[in-house]
Amino acid sequence: MTVLGHPGSWSCRWLPLLLLLLLGTGRDPGVEGVTHYKAGDPVILYVNKVGPYHNPQETYHYYQLPVCCPEKIRHKSLSLGEVLDGDRMAESLYEIRFRENVEKRILCHMQLSSAQVEQLRQAIEELYYFEFVVDDLPIRGFVGYMEESGFLPHSHKIGLWTHLDFHLEFHGDRIIFANVSVRDVKPHSLDGLRPDEFLGLTHTYSVRWSETSVERRSDRRRGDDGGFFPRTLEIHWLSIINSMVLVFLLVGFVAVILMRVLRNDLARYNLDEETTSGGSGDDFDQGDNGWKIIHTDVFRFPPYRGLLCAVLGVGAQFLALGTGIIVMALLGMFHVHRHGAINSAAILLYALTCCISGYVSSHFYRQIGGERWVWNIILTTSLFSVPFFLTWSVVNSVHWANGSTQALPATTILLLLTVWLLVGFPLTVIGGIFGKNNASPFDAPCRTKNIAREIPPQPWYKSTLIHMTVGGFLPFSAISVELYYIFATVWGREQYTLYGILFFVFAILLSVGACISIALTYFQLSGEDYRWWWRSVLSVGSTGLFIFFYSVFYYARRSNMSGVVQTVEFFGYSLLTGYVFFLMLGTISFFSSLKFIRYIYVNLKMD
Repeated sequence: MTVLGHPGSWSCRWLPLLLLLLLGTGRDPGVEGVTHYKAGDPVILYVNKVGPYHNPQETYHYYQLPVCCPEKIRHKSLSLGEVLDGDRMAESLYEIRFRENVEKRILCHMQLSSAQVEQLRQAIEELYYFEFVVDDLPIRGFVGYMEESGFLPHSHKIGLWTHLDFHLEFHGDRIIFANVSVRDVKPHSLDGLRPDEFLGLTHTYSVRWSETSVERRSDRRRGDDGGFFPRTLEIHWLSIINSMVLVFLLVGFVAVILMRVLRNDLARYNLDEETTSGGSGDDFDQGDNGWKIIHTDVFRFPPYRGLLCAVLGVGAQFLALGTGIIVMALLGMFHVHRHGAINSAAILLYALTCCISGYVSSHFYRQIGGERWVWNIILTTSLFSVPFFLTWSVVNSVHWANGSTQALPATTILLLLTVWLLVGFPLTVIGGIFGKNNASPFDAPCRTKNIAREIPPQPWYKSTLIHMTVGGFLPFSAISVELYYIFATVWGREQYTLYGILFFVFAILLSVGACISIALTYFQLSGEDYRWWWRSVLSVGSTGLFIFFYSVFYYARRSNMSGVVQTVEFFGYSLLTGYVFFLMLGTISFFSSLKFIRYIYVNLKMD
């Protein structure tokens, strides 16, 4: 674990340490840290974790099962990314030497009580798999074997694998591939044991070395886990075509239909202005309707302006954060088969991009006449961190109560809190100061009257709920197919590598959100409703709600996840994911609408 010292100046010393943290935690098994061996050198095999195959986030330490265990357990020093990924590596009893084959060597003898046998039976019935690590290469296999056959009579057999065959490939003095197999082994039956009876077991293992012509681990087509987990490497053409068609339709709608309507509106309004220019100013609004008539109210500042600016600031931060992570993935900085490096990069980028949220929020807050600057900064820095901390507290408590390795140690919690206190929060304040000082007055094309105009009754199809339904569903439909593969990667066993496609879909999502926002804002203004500020955020931001609904559908119909631990984590972080999308897309929607409104009123001739 990386331990941070006591810096004299965080700007000079903490930032390099955090960069080293990112580089260090980006090292995933099978990618970096290749060790050079000589013939006969010991190769350490670390036991790591076990857990249900269908519950990726429910993992436990391997030694929590009644297995062969040394008298004194010595843990390996882990990076932040490995800890966040639930790794808890410890030295094992397996003795492996470089290029030396071993044939059925005894690992240990065990006498298991009926309670220990029942613990193993439950683990096997829940399809527990184990993960070992050899030279930063993960190797995985199932704890036991379960067989169910027949209906009448029904048979249910449970067996434990007591012999493991390790297959390691080397090139020169480096290990290229590692795998474990039970292909030619019979499981030891765990059935028929009496409650007061002990079960004697002898665990054995074999090691087979073979030379390969492959020089680098990344050149292997089989991957670093020997195909234990499925991988999805094909291009999802259906998702891409669906998204492209939707984008072309929406852009065409906005560019052709909407601009044609606007051209007619501007021509009519400006003509009316010229014909009535000789009359009094009070006649300006007589006999007219549509978005022209509310020109004195459309730039009236909304209620809860501090909260609105905080939403825009945090949304801009997550836009930068998401773009940064995808770009880093495109540059090959993350390994596809593990998520530790992405988690570490997300933490560091979140801390560093806090200056963006502070700047955007404070800059716009000062522009629209906000005076409580300090309160705005506090609200901005709390808008995501507080919900995240509350959600994480519940999830981490459930993991801790169940003994899962996903529960973060106290040292890791202190490290993350230190990063936020010494980097994230100060950068938010610094960004807020720059944003406040660089803010110019809000440049509205139209003068706002002191008394607000009465808003006429609106038809049902122009209500906030309908706008949220339309504005949320269309962007969601653009990413719905690709969203399945993302969920299958994060909450399943698929392996996503098409980051170029992901970047393309992300750009499509933002484009669709901007187009829908402009269209819905025009319809709202045409109904003489000038309360577009919050409506623009909610309309497209509601995509986050659709994403959460999809997560419920995915959990119930597309996954095999179960249990309290996995369920709490899934729905807790799915809520946060929907919230993040609300902030991002709400920000894109608002600024698109603002730019559109400025455009149409700048081109409107008025006294």
